[in-house]
Amino acid sequence: NQKTTLGLAAAWACVRLKSDVVGSMGMGVYEKSGDGGRVERSDHWLYDLVYEAPNRDQTADEFWSGQVAAMDLWGNAYAEKETLGARITTLTPMAPHLVQVRRNRDNQRVYIFNDRGKSEELPQEKVFHLRGLTLGGDVGLSAIEFGRRTLGGAMAANKTAADTFRSGLQAAGFMETGASSLKAEQRADLIEIFDGFVGDAMRGRIVPLERDFKFSPLKMNPAEVQLLESRGWDVEEICRWFGMLPMLIGHAAKGQTMWGSGIEQLLLGWQTLLLNPLLTKIQKAVKQQLLPAAERKRVYPEINREALMAADSAARAALYSAFGQNGVMTRGEMRARENLPSLPGDDFLTVQSNLVPLDQLGTVNAPEQGARSALMNLLFGGDVDSLIDARVKAALMNHNGGPRLED
Repeated sequence: NQKTTLGLAAAWACVRLKSDVVGSMGMGVYEKSGDGGRVERSDHWLYDLVYEAPNRDQTADEFWSGQVAAMDLWGNAYAEKETLGARITTLTPMAPHLVQVRRNRDNQRVYIFNDRGKSEELPQEKVFHLRGLTLGGDVGLSAIEFGRRTLGGAMAANKTAADTFRSGLQAAGFMETGASSLKAEQRADLIEIFDGFVGDAMRGRIVPLERDFKFSPLKMNPAEVQLLESRGWDVEEICRWFGMLPMLIGHAAKGQTMWGSGIEQLLLGWQTLLLNPLLTKIQKAVKQQLLPAAERKRVYPEINREALMAADSAARAALYSAFGQNGVMTRGEMRARENLPSLPGDDFLTVQSNLVPLDQLGTVNAPEQGARSALMNLLFGGDVDSLIDARVKAALMNHNGGPRLED
């Protein structure tokens, strides 16, 4: 079940990492503008709900982390809506194992919530529902339910390893009695004697044997039964069930390093193929289930993907440099993203060509033109136009059978 699954270190790491990452990214609310752009709507009531505090007991980070963890463990995440008119004021998480989804006579989804001994039926308008992998049904599919064999095998391997180390790596075996025939009482006494020598504290002790007695251990050790290899394979299998790369939870697969550009590409692939679809699913669920139908075409939520670069100063610097040199973002917008105050004259777009404002491209004042000509004279013995004319004349004169320069 969900509790025993979290007892596996790999499962715990997968669920914790994914939920923490999504919870820390933050969700903004935006409105489409008439010029095709968008305007941030931090004054919208949905912003307070999904970014500030969904309820009185949780921050937005805690709420979304819990929702993603519930999707991993149960395949579904639920939250009860509290409304004030058309506005939703509160999202209260509902334990997935206490919720059942059914269809009523009108073929509408209803949610049966069993809370503290009472059963309450809630219409779908009162429940925010996130579904994991689904085949078109009313509920998502649980990785734990379908991965019981894998998870059970990992638990069995953990138990075997724990029992092996608990007994001080001492293998079981048989005691040969030679020609002696033991009675039941004698056998019980010998078993009790041997049990006193089992355990880590008794490692290296000498066990006295009676005459003609010989101990024959069972030839089974962790290496022979491939216990360590199977536990490493279990980590990779669990990562497959929970959509996680093993290296992200500290496990290097065979032939894989934990450093270098290859890991960077693997991380980018995880963000693109596994994390981004989850974020898109959450955004669309918020838009469909929390916004009124009249606002869905104008207002929309969006999770901040760039939050993953918050700790990578080199990546942020490269992004801002590319945006600034290609007229995508003003310096004021860059400073605002870095929580820096705006400066006078930082609200215009620039391009790499001399970094001039876009509305001044192609216009160069006389002093600048003079400085440029002087530099060209110094480097090439003439200005740009003279240099081009000279190159053209030389090419035409050296071309046998070509047209005359005057032509």
